[in-house]
Amino acid sequence: MRRIAISVAASSMILALAGCSMLNATGGGGTASPTKGDDLTVGLLLPEKVNSRYEKFDHPIIAAKVASLTHNQGKVEYANAEQDASKQAAQMQKMIDDKVDVILLDAVDSHAIAGEVQKAKEAGIPVIAYDRLAEGPIEAYVSFDNELVGEVQGRSLLDALGEKAGMSDRIVMMNGSPTDPNAGQFKQGALSELNGKVTIAESYDTKDWDPKNAQANMAEAIAKLGAKKIDGVYSANDAMVGGIIKAFKAAGVTDLPPITGQDAELDAVQRIVAGDQYMSVYKPYPDEAEAAAEMAVAKVQGKDIQFDALASDTVDSPTRKDIPAQLVSVVALTKSNIKATVVKDGIYKPAEICTGKYASACASIGLK
Repeated sequence: MRRIAISVAASSMILALAGCSMLNATGGGGTASPTKGDDLTVGLLLPEKVNSRYEKFDHPIIAAKVASLTHNQGKVEYANAEQDASKQAAQMQKMIDDKVDVILLDAVDSHAIAGEVQKAKEAGIPVIAYDRLAEGPIEAYVSFDNELVGEVQGRSLLDALGEKAGMSDRIVMMNGSPTDPNAGQFKQGALSELNGKVTIAESYDTKDWDPKNAQANMAEAIAKLGAKKIDGVYSANDAMVGGIIKAFKAAGVTDLPPITGQDAELDAVQRIVAGDQYMSVYKPYPDEAEAAAEMAVAKVQGKDIQFDALASDTVDSPTRKDIPAQLVSVVALTKSNIKATVVKDGIYKPAEICTGKYASACASIGLK
């Protein structure tokens, strides 16, 4: 059983408090005096560019929030590792050498980066794990409820199979990278819904979350099982769905089985509109990114009351217990709620989704 129970109402209340009167809580009540003014530097280390979210959402949102919290005096020093753990280690070492005030770390390899996390601590630089839980002396963690993500994916896949879903239904699981701890949590959450209800015919851990590796794995599964004997595909994220669909089409399949996803990438939203992908998991990136920026600034400025309000949950890593955390909730994204989620939140405009061949499908669901 998971140790963490998420209350959306409570989280909303905490964020509201942190965004209002508590933002200036710097004295009394056990709060430490600020250790840094507004002229601070946040180091931001992101893992890759295959998933468009990091460049399009996470980096600019964090940079804008840091600026707004510091009267435009704070800045973000940014680096993207492009799926290279060694490159990320060098990037983090540079930030330590540059004496940034705090580091937001989204690890390529959560285990391999632990040494650099220790070096940062020794240099007096707090490290907050962002989106993925890194090992080492992490000060805090902000992400989504990853097991809930998997549960949402698993339940959605069962919904797609219908009321008659049973052990005769054969599922292929395309899990994420074995070096990403989130992938294991997604998988665990999905299996909690799927085990005993359908047959997991094949399961793969996909190196680097790479769509090409997912395509190769899917081609192997099709060769083993036969395309017509695959009733559904659990894909841990949207980028891999592209490779999975290519494998099906290469095998001559035009009527695709239901396929899950995650991240609500634009290509995925268009595939959902067209019926090629059943669902994705919409994770409100602005909430996660802004929370990370708030935690980083509060940590550096010694605003302990605000920091504690933002990090009201706890998680465990292999190297540390009871890490203060904020876990943001998620939503299953299907045809029925595109307008109420990614469009309403300003992630995409209908004009971006409903291009060319998707126009008629958009019109059929009232998206225009």
